[in-house]
Amino acid sequence: MNMHTTTGVQAPVPPKSLKDTGLSIVMMRDILLKTIFRKNLEHVSQMAEAICLSMPLTQQLVEITREQKLIEAQGTLHAGSGSEMAFQLSDAGKSRALDALSQSEYYGALPVPLEMYKEQVKRQSVRNIQITRDKLLGSMGHLILPEHLLNDLGPAVSSGRSILLYGPPGNGKSAISNGIRDALGDMIYIPQCIEYAGQVVTLYDPIVHTLIEDDAVQVSSLRRTDNRYDKRYLMCERPTVMTGGELMLNMLDLNYNATSRTYQASLQLKSTGGVFIVDDLGRQEEPPQALINRWIVPMEAEYDILALQSGEKFEVPFDTLVIFSTNFHPNEMFDGAALRRIFFKIKIDGPTQEEFLKVFAMVAKKKKMPLNEAALIHLLKVKYPTIDNVYANYHANFLIDQMIAVCEYEGIPYQMTPELIDRAWANMYVKDEEIKH
Repeated sequence: MNMHTTTGVQAPVPPKSLKDTGLSIVMMRDILLKTIFRKNLEHVSQMAEAICLSMPLTQQLVEITREQKLIEAQGTLHAGSGSEMAFQLSDAGKSRALDALSQSEYYGALPVPLEMYKEQVKRQSVRNIQITRDKLLGSMGHLILPEHLLNDLGPAVSSGRSILLYGPPGNGKSAISNGIRDALGDMIYIPQCIEYAGQVVTLYDPIVHTLIEDDAVQVSSLRRTDNRYDKRYLMCERPTVMTGGELMLNMLDLNYNATSRTYQASLQLKSTGGVFIVDDLGRQEEPPQALINRWIVPMEAEYDILALQSGEKFEVPFDTLVIFSTNFHPNEMFDGAALRRIFFKIKIDGPTQEEFLKVFAMVAKKKKMPLNEAALIHLLKVKYPTIDNVYANYHANFLIDQMIAVCEYEGIPYQMTPELIDRAWANMYVKDEEIKH
């Protein structure tokens, strides 16, 4: 799906001069030396691609480094080099590269200064997205949702503010969170890394960021001439970070690797411009109140505060739609102050018996499973009373899939009978019994 045409996001302008990169010559030179050393590069075209700078600017940087006698030309144009001059590190260049690597192992794409990145975040803010009813329906059409729910979700998503989805398990809170993510639908520019106070923080993460295909397939020769936007950025779908019971507070801080002396962005910095989903709130080791407190200031101030190893603190943009989803009642987990600060609270309830039957009939039709009155009466009158007649949205799919599996295994036409309902039910609710060890 080509999204170039659908997005209104303004691309970061490619630097016209070395000064435009916002970085010091020394920093760029050192990253160039480390990259040549680590990747064993000899041609300016390879260097340009590795540090994500245009050919003319890379050429300038190479000239500066040559004047400092850190790089030298290899003199001969050997076979296979085309018409490009080959370079190598001088002895002084090698020792400078090793010295720079001992301070930070980072090499490759030049970073984008934090202040420049903040400008790009504003241009592609998640708060600028206008979500229409049709977009939400399009991304959640496969879910059976009550009418009022879309009316509640629409404004919540469009505002780009925090949302708390709560209600009993199995009614699609996670599916709705994913639907919200899919409804965002456009693309943004993510720097491979950012720079603050001379430190490089890696931001791009292939687990969180999905490259837009166009970009991924660009042949390297094209990439050099293609100057539509600053190549230190990658064109990606709006990111989604999905966490559950494993979420710890320290995941929201910068991650420093003492061996390589490099920083990895925090989870929420990676989610900038997209969605951060905290599924199953209340199942983490950290108390929910502590998690919410960690988010309160960023959600209101629209910036987060991170700390370097030195203890120096700095502000990064907080431009994220945070969706909390929980099976607990909000009053059991938070004090009033925290609840007030979560902008939208939406209850996702189980269906009534009537709604459940509608869903059950729809799912059966879709899966080509004929309805059977005796089986339905057995389900409603015998099975559901054992769980206090509490219906959940996942039940219809689950029960019908179980019956289909049995029919396929036994080689009989799809059918539902009271006996098949019993077998399906047994897999949905495991009988309480003592296991003898």
